[in-house]
Amino acid sequence: MAGILSQQEIDSLLSGMTKQDEATETNPGADREVLPFDFQIPSRISKRQLQALNAVYVTFAEAFGSYLLSSLQARVSMSVTDVQQMFYSQYLASTAKPSCLYVFRMGESEAQGVLELSPSLVLAVIARMLGGTADPNLPPRSITKIEQNITRGIVLRALADMDRAWATIIDRKFVLERYETEGDFLQIAPASEVVLVVSFELSIDGQPYAMNICLPTFAFEDILAKLHVQHSAGVDSSHGHTESRVVVMKTLETTKIPLVCVLGDTTLTVKQLMNLEPGDVLLTDTTTASDLRIELGGTTRALGKPGISNGRAAVKLTQIMSDTINQEEGQHGTN
Repeated sequence: MAGILSQQEIDSLLSGMTKQDEATETNPGADREVLPFDFQIPSRISKRQLQALNAVYVTFAEAFGSYLLSSLQARVSMSVTDVQQMFYSQYLASTAKPSCLYVFRMGESEAQGVLELSPSLVLAVIARMLGGTADPNLPPRSITKIEQNITRGIVLRALADMDRAWATIIDRKFVLERYETEGDFLQIAPASEVVLVVSFELSIDGQPYAMNICLPTFAFEDILAKLHVQHSAGVDSSHGHTESRVVVMKTLETTKIPLVCVLGDTTLTVKQLMNLEPGDVLLTDTTTASDLRIELGGTTRALGKPGISNGRAAVKLTQIMSDTINQEEGQHGTN
C-alpha cells in the first residue's frame, strides 16, 4: 500500500518544479520545438538527389519556356515550384477532372511517365497559337480531337527539351504514347509505388497555369547513384561551369546555320531591273575558273568549285578562310 506524503515532502517537490521552470525561462534553448514525423511519407530519393533532379528540370523549364515565348508571341515565364515524392495513389487523387494527361515511355524500358497539363493552360496556348487571346475565366473542359492534334506538337517539343535536359546525366529518349483525360485510366505504376512529381508554374501574360511531370522512381533507380556522384561532389563553381558548357555545346551542335554559296555579283539600274524578262542573261564578276565564295552569316568563310553530286548541284571546298576567322577572333578578344 502506497504511503502518504508528508507536508515537508510535498513542499520539496513543489520547490523542485519551480526551479525547473526558472531554468527553462533563463535558457530558451532548453525548450526545443518537437516536430511530428509521418512514417508514411516516402523517402526513396535523398535530398541531394532531389536537388540534382531539381537542377535538371530547371534546365528543362528554361528551354521549354523559351520555346513557348517564341511560339506564342507573348510574355511567358516558367519555373519549378516543387520536386516531391509521394505514393502513386496520392498523385492520382491530386489530378483534376477533366485533365490533359500525356503518357510517355522512358527510353527503351517499359517504364512510363505522365506529363500533366491543366485544361486551362492547353486552351490558352491553343488560343494564342490561333491568333486569339486567352480568357482565364473560362471553365475547364475536355479538349476536342482537333485541339489534341494542335497540342501534340507542343507536347513533343516538351519531351524533346526533357531529352536535352537529361542528356548531361543519361542518354534516354522520352516517347509520347497516348493521351488520357482522367487519372484512373493511367495505371503506370502500382498504387503503393513511390513516384517523383515535379511541379511547374507557367505564366502567360501574367496569368499562372499549372503543369506537372510524374515519374515512377523504379524507372531510374539505376541512375540515382550516378546523380548523387555527379551533383553532390560537384558543388564548386568550376564544376557548374563545366556542366553549363556541356549543355550549351550540345544545344549548339543541333543549331542550324544558313550557309550561302555566292555564284556572282552584278549591278543593274532600276530601268534594267524593270525590263528583265525570262531568258535574259546576267553577266557577273565571276569567271568560269574562279572559286565561288561560301558565306556564313554574311562573312566569307570558304572558297569552292561548283559541280554536281548525285544529280544535285554541289560545291567542292578548295580553301577554308582560317586566317579571316582567326583575325576576327583576335579583334573580338582585344575589344
